[in-house]
Amino acid sequence: MLEWIGLSRGAGWWITIASLAMLLGALIAIPLVVIQLPADYFVHPRRAASRLRRRSRLWLIALVAKNLLGLAFLLLGALMLVLPGQGLLTLLLAAALLDFPGKFRLQRWVIARQGVLDSLNWIRRRAGKPPLLFEPSTDDESDRPQPC
Repeated sequence: MLEWIGLSRGAGWWITIASLAMLLGALIAIPLVVIQLPADYFVHPRRAASRLRRRSRLWLIALVAKNLLGLAFLLLGALMLVLPGQGLLTLLLAAALLDFPGKFRLQRWVIARQGVLDSLNWIRRRAGKPPLLFEPSTDDESDRPQPC
């Protein structure tokens, strides 16, 4: 298959190694990020302005660098959907890094899925952290399964 898309065997090995490295990195980074989130991060339907938002050059440089890294992950994730690699995981990482309108609403929509919230709280419980609090808004509530 690699010859069909014009890649050599060496490139295939590098793609495989990069894919495994990203998988291992995600397995380490995702729990660390989940553990560091404040328990009330998803309580309010609108995200509060960050205290770190200083309109300085350093803040602007960091913002541009983070979004460029997110864009790179977006492109790599799209490629990995058809090439060997963790395409969906890479796309999720890109969505976490990129700043775009509606990002917090998208995050709340994903967290509203009972399995996702339960999994994140399982990670937090194992680390001795309090569970993430989540109060569904009217948009989230319609998507959340109701108890019988």
